[in-house]
Amino acid sequence: MTGASDDDPSGIATYAQAGAQFGFAMLWVSLLTLPLMAAVQEICDRTALATGKGLGELALRRFPRGRVVIAVLIGALLLANVLNITADVVAVGEGMNLLHAGPVAIWSFIAGGAITVLIVLGSFAMVARVFKLLCAALLAYVGVMFVTHADWGSVASNTLIPHVEFSQEYILLLVAVLGTTISPYLFFWQSAHRIEELRDEPQGGDEPVPLKRLSRRTAKHKQRTSRADVFTGMAFSNLVMFAIIVATAATLGAHGTKTIDSAAQAAQALRPIAGNLAEVLFALGFIGSGMLAIPVLAGSGSVGMAGLLHKEWGFSRSVRDAPVFYGLLGLGTIGGTALTLVGVNPVKLLIYVALINGIIAAPFLILVMMIAHDRRIMGEHLNGRLALTLGWFTTALMALAALAYFAVTYL
Repeated sequence: MTGASDDDPSGIATYAQAGAQFGFAMLWVSLLTLPLMAAVQEICDRTALATGKGLGELALRRFPRGRVVIAVLIGALLLANVLNITADVVAVGEGMNLLHAGPVAIWSFIAGGAITVLIVLGSFAMVARVFKLLCAALLAYVGVMFVTHADWGSVASNTLIPHVEFSQEYILLLVAVLGTTISPYLFFWQSAHRIEELRDEPQGGDEPVPLKRLSRRTAKHKQRTSRADVFTGMAFSNLVMFAIIVATAATLGAHGTKTIDSAAQAAQALRPIAGNLAEVLFALGFIGSGMLAIPVLAGSGSVGMAGLLHKEWGFSRSVRDAPVFYGLLGLGTIGGTALTLVGVNPVKLLIYVALINGIIAAPFLILVMMIAHDRRIMGEHLNGRLALTLGWFTTALMALAALAYFAVTYL
């Protein structure tokens, strides 16, 4: 679910732009980000397994005097998520409109309302089942990739050999691809969802049982299966990214369409080149991904803030037990839906989202890395050498990406 939610309509539009504008030249990025995403998400996942606590709670434990700074960072994440939700709600409406189901505005409002009702009134088990079903929609992009008949020799060479252009357009798009792939909301969601799964297990009642309270054999098995779960999810996410770039490069890029402003525009542009099937598959993909990403975006920031405030959180809790968490969730989904009614430009919103995420990604990664390498918090499950290397490399890369964004945009 974490991997699939990363391929939301804003990500789809970004990957489509990469394929349309630069052909297969950015395919190597999907290979680069796979181990980095997997490492970061495994670290976030392991903090949940080792402690039974969310990142918001652990951040306060690691930095007890840094509550205000952490709150500002999570507040920025909440803002970025609301803007991203707005763009994704519009994308769902555009997808339904492409399928001739009705006006964009009506379907945007229906999508936002339906998701709000589901996450407030549904149980964790119900929410999880719906999310898993929506993940399947992204398989449409793998189908589109094969429908478009790409030059696989060129695909292989561009995947294995980096092709970098030192132009403003290329650098900005590269930063956008990195920002939409390694996003801060994924850190909180991975940790929170793992805790929700632990709560759903028979041992411990409805409280998560950390690894230190399990037998060594059970703990090792749990960590091994959870790690496989994370790596599979990240591989799925990057496969979808790879498929979108290939499909749009082989069609839109090859036929001179160089600018994609939304996932819906990419779907429309595919139709005269690759036929009705490609357009329908593309539309279905971002309808499903939008419906999945919206509650993930709303939930991730809400989890962080509720944990920081020492309040109950989670879909496994009732509204009565976790009013702050559900209040923040409602503000996120309803606020994002309401913004669609005032005629905001989703593309401009995504620029602001990329800017905010670019600024806060590195600080959040520093926070995660310091939590995961604190023996008082993690016990024997703190970061090993590989996790340290990949985690800090990702942190440096995202910091460099943010600096590159400012340098190319404002200097």
